[in-house]
Amino acid sequence: MAKILVVYGSTTGNTESVAEHIQITLAKAGHETTIKSAADVAPQGLAAGYDMVLLGCSTWGDEDIELQDDFVPLFEELDKAGLAGKKTAVFGCGDSGYTHFCGAVDAIEEKAAALGAELVAASLKIDGDPDMSEAAAWALEAARNV
Repeated sequence: MAKILVVYGSTTGNTESVAEHIQITLAKAGHETTIKSAADVAPQGLAAGYDMVLLGCSTWGDEDIELQDDFVPLFEELDKAGLAGKKTAVFGCGDSGYTHFCGAVDAIEEKAAALGAELVAASLKIDGDPDMSEAAAWALEAARNV
């Protein structure tokens, strides 16, 4: 089975809950899964030793896309994470009432692809309260591509 890293940035707890559910789902499926808050990671070599990296971030802001505060330093130095050739997928929670619904997800996905990451699943954008069955199905779909 695959060795998978889940890194998330969450302010209200929704994206954290989704990340934890993804980690549990993948572990039950037999994958070795590590979960970390973006606040607790250094970008340098982050992806080393993992078969797949799942990045989760909530979105703030109406005028501009604002990534969750803890995720900003990682995003700014994502080029140091070693995503080139790494199987990657992005998820996040947001509110469709805002102009840039889950815009952080789009920004992270775009940057990861530009850095050579292999995007293995369509991004998961959750509106409002998380639907954990949707998160679980997404995680298993992404892991099928490892």
